[in-house]
Amino acid sequence: MPRDADPLLGRLLDGRYRIVAPIDRGGMATVYEAHDLRLERDVAVKVMHDTLGDDPAFAQRFVREARSAARISHPNVVSVTDQGDSDGRLFIVMEQVRGTTLRQVVRDESPMRPERALALLEQVLMALEAAHAQGIMHRDIKPENVLISSSGQVKVADFGLARAFGADTQHTRTGGLVIGSVSYLAPEAIQQKHVDPRADVYAAGIVLFELLTGRKPHEGDGAIQVAWKHVHEDIPPPSEHTAQRIPDFVDALVLSSTARDPDRRPRDARVFLLFVRRARAALDAGVRHDPELAADFLPRALGVDTSSIDYVDDTPTVVTPLDEEHTTVIDHDAALAAVAAGAEHRSTAAAVTAAAARPPGPAPYTPPGATGSVPGPRTPPPGPPGDGPRRRPRPRRNRRGLVLFVGVLALVVLVAVAGWWLGMGRFTSTPGVLNLPEARAAAKVRDAGLEWKVSSRAFSETVTAGSVISTDPGGGHRIVQGGTVEAVVSKGPERYTVPRLHGKTLEKATQLLQDSNLTLGDVTQVFNETVPEGLVVRASPGFGVEQPPGAAVSVTVSKGPKPIRIPDFTGKDAERAQSVLGEKGFKVDVSDENSDTVPEGRVIAQTPSSGKGFRDDVIRLVVSKGPVMVEVPRLATQSVEDATKTLQDLGFQVKVVKTDLYIGWDRVVRQSPGGGDSAPKGSTVTLHIV
Repeated sequence: MPRDADPLLGRLLDGRYRIVAPIDRGGMATVYEAHDLRLERDVAVKVMHDTLGDDPAFAQRFVREARSAARISHPNVVSVTDQGDSDGRLFIVMEQVRGTTLRQVVRDESPMRPERALALLEQVLMALEAAHAQGIMHRDIKPENVLISSSGQVKVADFGLARAFGADTQHTRTGGLVIGSVSYLAPEAIQQKHVDPRADVYAAGIVLFELLTGRKPHEGDGAIQVAWKHVHEDIPPPSEHTAQRIPDFVDALVLSSTARDPDRRPRDARVFLLFVRRARAALDAGVRHDPELAADFLPRALGVDTSSIDYVDDTPTVVTPLDEEHTTVIDHDAALAAVAAGAEHRSTAAAVTAAAARPPGPAPYTPPGATGSVPGPRTPPPGPPGDGPRRRPRPRRNRRGLVLFVGVLALVVLVAVAGWWLGMGRFTSTPGVLNLPEARAAAKVRDAGLEWKVSSRAFSETVTAGSVISTDPGGGHRIVQGGTVEAVVSKGPERYTVPRLHGKTLEKATQLLQDSNLTLGDVTQVFNETVPEGLVVRASPGFGVEQPPGAAVSVTVSKGPKPIRIPDFTGKDAERAQSVLGEKGFKVDVSDENSDTVPEGRVIAQTPSSGKGFRDDVIRLVVSKGPVMVEVPRLATQSVEDATKTLQDLGFQVKVVKTDLYIGWDRVVRQSPGGGDSAPKGSTVTLHIV
């Protein structure tokens, strides 16, 4: 749009903000440089496009989100100072940040060194941490919404506004649309599932990838292709898309924050910020390769409750990669038990092997004092006297050694088998059945020789009804053969129906919402001609709509009929008075009467004649018929005295005029008005006498 074609340039919004020049224009609003005349300072004013401001529901949401954004007070957040409506134009007033955007920094500096990238991201996450602590999501983190002042300070803009908009770039659900910037959308936002602060973490991870590589991780010919990739393809490590050397733990930061499953990401900006600060500390110490730190950052396995993990605990955790997408987290006790069982098994096997290598039977006999030479024939000991020559006895085979060896070998084998059975042999692995329908999961567990038991059923925003949320023990864990796997099965998303609130008092509506596990949202008051004052006119979402627990339901409450100013038509044309009062919604009661002072057809009196009334109120008008008309009698030949008395009795004024032929007779010869004519009561009748 040409500069001189913008109708807002030079305009004064709300009698306070003078629009100076456009800064940026998007599909939802235009940001202007403006001057605050009241405080004498430069500000930035974001004005919603007229087409968006026409929707009352959008306007309410926009005002609500602006108030939420104003609650965030943090050095890394662009502060919101005012919000208003000027002649139907919704606007938000923010501090003006003079500098550039992170998008321009990406163009100028990327691919950038990890130290620089993490330093920028840390300030972004500090802003998000402050927002998440207030229960506010950004929903549209991208380089365009990150400002960098001339002093180098990072400031995040547009907090909470994406939720109020309906545009082509989509993120949050509004009437079937998804609002946001597709290159930074979390998969759950694209699929219109439950979105929480982990979606902001995902977008921040994409920004980190872009800072490190100079490109977006998913690209395509259109928004649909990019969205499909976010849902179906993992974000690759940035080291695969840049020539510079990226430390393994920085790769892990990106993989952790951009895991497709939100359960495998840091649970909010605070946790992600702790990760980033640990990575920066390692880089500052000159570390470029740290598998243990990378393992700490890698996405957690499905089914692990990340809220129970202390992300700032420096105690190392054993992490075993399973495949390209998943990892399993093993606690220290389980890891040590597995190592000990493996060592015992290896020691037993070594003992069996060593025993089997020994030659059977006793060791060769060596006489005491024998030398290394070959011995001669052994001389038998002398026999008793008198005996003849004796036969040399055959040496007996030493069977004791063989028996001892066999016994030891059997004992070793028995110990080995017992150790194997007690340590590993009687155990099997629990099959993974997460997200499987209950029947399939039960069949899979029973096929593994285990028992199946549903311990409970619980609501889940991510697991479809009838499918497995978690098992105890979890998939891949050891369990005694024939043991029982207990499962928690999903009841689907927890939803409650909005009750009928129309015609209820605000107190009653609040109670109905509480009884339905919902909360009262914004309360707006409007004039209404049919709903009495103090009763609910409508609710949003409306009656019968299903909502998650604790969801806010906004209501509009009647202020009663709208007051109407009563104009005063006293002394004015009666027909005009009836027309105007009728158009305003009043009922008009007209009566008429004679008036000597008010001309015929004009209003003599109006009740009420001022103040305010309401539609269908009755306004009473008294309309003049003019003065009372009286027939003038014929007075010719009557004496002046008699004629005067007659006229005065009828209410006339009398004027006596002597004719040119006056002779003192004092008789009426002519009158005006003439006899038989009608004249207003109180008017003057002229008598001509002779």
